[in-house]
Amino acid sequence: SNVQDVFRDGCDAGIRYDECLEQDVIALPIGKRQQRFAVAAAPEYLDLHGRPEHPSELLQHRCIRGRYASGIVPEWEFERDGEVVRVKPNGPLMVSIGAAVDLAVATAIAGGGIIYLFEEWLRPAIERGELEAILTPWWQRFSGPYLYYPDRRLIPSPLKAFIDFIRELNG
Repeated sequence: SNVQDVFRDGCDAGIRYDECLEQDVIALPIGKRQQRFAVAAAPEYLDLHGRPEHPSELLQHRCIRGRYASGIVPEWEFERDGEVVRVKPNGPLMVSIGAAVDLAVATAIAGGGIIYLFEEWLRPAIERGELEAILTPWWQRFSGPYLYYPDRRLIPSPLKAFIDFIRELNG
């Protein structure tokens, strides 16, 4: 959605993953500057259905999909040595991105299929051995998010406190 819409809807700030922001907003980087989209599944699922070695093989698998509030179901995007592959996988479960992420991860851990999510969100389950990372050479990198807010003198105090907190974190 357009940056301006967020402010028109009465919000004080928003978060975006790209730097193409309008000129009258201030963008503040938050979180890790390099992030990746990760793909994983329960080891049991992979033992049963095989371990894909190319993103195109995901089409033969049960995949846990996400849908944005807008109704858009994003493709899964992969990149290796400059080759970009986009896949529209099929699967038994479609969850709303944001609200139902925990459900999606739990379903993957239970053997429900392959999941594609921010690496940070899957890392704990991968470290516990509940999920196994697959297609790692294909994981796509992207730059971390930005907090953006209108360039105006009067910033609401809760937002100001949050901005100060972020600046401190970025240290």
